Amino acid sequence: MNVSGNAASPVWYADLGNGEYRNPILYADYSDPDIIRVGEDYYMTASSFNSSPGLPILHSKDLVNWTLIAHAVDRLPGGYDDVVRHGDGVWAPSIRYHAGKFWIFFSAPDEGIYMTNAADPAGPWSPLHLVKEVKGWIDPCPFWDEDGQAYLVHAFAKSRTGIKHKLKLCRMHPEGTSLLDDGEIVFDGTQDHPTMEGPKLYKRNGYYYIFAPAGGVPTGWQTILRSKHIQGPYEDKIVLHQGDTEVNGPHQGGYVELDNGESWFVHFQDREAYGRILHLQPMRWEDDWPVMGIDTNGDGIGEPVLVHKKPNVGREWPAAVPATSDDFETTVLGLQWQWQANWRPEWYSLSANPGHLRLFARPLPPEAATLYGAPNVLCQKFPAPAFSATAKLTFKPQTSSELAGLTVFGHEYRYLALQPSDAGLRLTFVKGQGDKTSSSEETAESIALPAGTDTAFLRVQVVLEALCTFQYSLDGETFESIGEPFAAVPGGWVGAKLGLFCIRQADGTDGGYADIDWMVVE
Repeated sequence: MNVSGNAASPVWYADLGNGEYRNPILYADYSDPDIIRVGEDYYMTASSFNSSPGLPILHSKDLVNWTLIAHAVDRLPGGYDDVVRHGDGVWAPSIRYHAGKFWIFFSAPDEGIYMTNAADPAGPWSPLHLVKEVKGWIDPCPFWDEDGQAYLVHAFAKSRTGIKHKLKLCRMHPEGTSLLDDGEIVFDGTQDHPTMEGPKLYKRNGYYYIFAPAGGVPTGWQTILRSKHIQGPYEDKIVLHQGDTEVNGPHQGGYVELDNGESWFVHFQDREAYGRILHLQPMRWEDDWPVMGIDTNGDGIGEPVLVHKKPNVGREWPAAVPATSDDFETTVLGLQWQWQANWRPEWYSLSANPGHLRLFARPLPPEAATLYGAPNVLCQKFPAPAFSATAKLTFKPQTSSELAGLTVFGHEYRYLALQPSDAGLRLTFVKGQGDKTSSSEETAESIALPAGTDTAFLRVQVVLEALCTFQYSLDGETFESIGEPFAAVPGGWVGAKLGLFCIRQADGTDGGYADIDWMVVE
């Protein structure tokens, strides 16, 4: 079956094929995006939290059509082995191009500020370097000034520092390896810009600009800070908000300028179960202030566009979307896949049964009682508002505590799994939920499969608003629904995910496995 990642008819496309695009440009959870232009190429990264590999690198030629080309981080340092730390990990990275290298800075909220760089954005990226060991200094953005001085601006996580709404600027070693002082608060948004975070620092036409979201993720706005001096004082202006549109909380992101003078701003919108999906706004400059989107109601503040003329990059480029479907014909996992914690090679194989993904039945960590705490769940993002995902799965268990299946995963989740019983394999539909302190599951439905059956087609149908119906088939043609429809919910700062898994709920020797022939998203 040919289900290679970039299907001719993607489940969501932004390029309308007539010189225009529609928002969102990516209907997928690329949270806290940052973007740069290098020559005729555009590169973007985003938060990846506890998933590995992390720090996605996306590439585009026209700001509308994007492909995923790499991850900058293979594994997270510290306590991300064999434990799922929902909501921790890579927060709000910044990407820059300086001195012939690509640089990414990000914070892990409990460990500190990290840096990695690369000559080629497709990798390899340098091992993570701990710039500052500190709790709660988040959303760092580097800046190299024309006089050779380097700086880093960041926000604060109140949960770790007790500080909120404020941005701080530190002097930084020009090689990005350390901070040279403890910095100074350069803006306090408590009064007019609460929950100010995610700063991005630029210089243009003699002004220093800090682009910073405020007002909170679901309802906030984009604030611009401006000063002739990098230490301030900074003027402030709101330049983008929801206004009369349906696009809530249009704020955190980054901007680029084209050779022809056009400016464009990429930001996210929180769509709950769908995650933080990406929009592209036209941008121009008036009196050295950026103007984003279109001011349709005359309040002096831009509003997001839903359809607009594409950026003028000089030519048309082919439609492109990040991969979703997979036939597992390659020797490495597709870039659309991420594990729930630092991955281990013993969890899977693409060579044990060529053309299949083999997932081995690994035991849950000692502190985990449910799928919520399983690090070896292989996930990808929801790719569109409505779609179906179908996997062909063959299960060869060795013990009665093993199970393998398909999940829609968040703080509440459902899964459809094959599981042994005394009379052969059964199909079970399970409801689960979890948070930082506990998790629980209950079997909602269970169906005995015909004797000798070890292969099933597992499907989830997703419709607005992320309403999921699980189905199964034994012949790949006729599908039956199982369980009640389920309204998917987000996880720890992330949207709901599609996942494949093979786990063992008790200790014992390894042996069982599941072979996934393909997964089709359509």
